[in-house]
Amino acid sequence: MEYKALIIDDEPPARSIIRAYLKKHTSINIVGECANGFEAIKSIKELQPHILFLDIQMPKVTGLELLEVIDEPLQVVFTTAYDQYALKAFELNAVDYLLKPFDEKRFDDAVQKVLDKLQSGVHSNQEQIEQMEDARPEKLERIVVKKGTKLELIDLDNLLYIEAQDDYVMLHSENGRFLKSKTMKYFEEHLPEEQFIRIHRSYIVNTSKIKSLEPYDKDTYLAIINPNCKLKVSRTGYKKLKATMDF
Repeated sequence: MEYKALIIDDEPPARSIIRAYLKKHTSINIVGECANGFEAIKSIKELQPHILFLDIQMPKVTGLELLEVIDEPLQVVFTTAYDQYALKAFELNAVDYLLKPFDEKRFDDAVQKVLDKLQSGVHSNQEQIEQMEDARPEKLERIVVKKGTKLELIDLDNLLYIEAQDDYVMLHSENGRFLKSKTMKYFEEHLPEEQFIRIHRSYIVNTSKIKSLEPYDKDTYLAIINPNCKLKVSRTGYKKLKATMDF
């Protein structure tokens, strides 16, 4: 069986090396190359590859951010110059992680792992990807969402609030609403706490967007974002707001 591969890296020399190393792997057909995540999301939809050779540190959208919004089951081999938190996560061999500059033998080993999984019917490493993403220690500076076959970046300053939606969350921004497959707990832990507060089990709010608080019921309030947006504030949420804002 022939498997389709897509190379995603912003550096042309890095893409060339992967192309050269893949020549002898006749069961893998390179169906495309992309220099950034915006090109990649469209190519993945159109070309439907089985394998991604994916750089992590890229301008505009990182490799990890791209994987957050990919629905297709894929095998991913990371190729990156940065030896950080991801290396240990990928020692599980669910996916592989090539540290640049890597030699041909190391590349061949990674390709063989991917082929073994594909041939054995293991088509997705999404669970391991999500575990690694959730374990990232740093705070978010933006949020990547998919709109049709395009990527959109939500700047945190433009994010109004986040609403729980079963196994998803709805991101309410100044540019519209976007559904994302993440938990409220994830955003609680990864958004800057000085700017975002969980005011209710259903809401995390950008405190800079709150115009006022209005009494709603006994010991409860509404956070007024605008005349058409009023969010319930729990007792615990109210205490958090009082501790950080001048209400």
